[in-house]
Amino acid sequence: METAIAIPRPISEAAEQLARRLGMSLGELYTTAIAAYIATYPSGDITATLNQVYAAESSALDPVLVKIQAASLGGETW
Repeated sequence: METAIAIPRPISEAAEQLARRLGMSLGELYTTAIAAYIATYPSGDITATLNQVYAAESSALDPVLVKIQAASLGGETW
């Protein structure tokens, strides 16, 4: 599949030089680079993933921690 995209000149020139050094076509270089980016980019919904994690974990606060936090506020008025 052919796709037309605009790439800033400094990046396209650096890509052409790198492709030559690696002995590959510019299309192969871009395909490899995009595939690597996609492989490292987080997929899925982060909120859904966190919801799954916390569904199995209690979100209750430790009573001792609550007392310590309350005591650290001292006479603060809200």
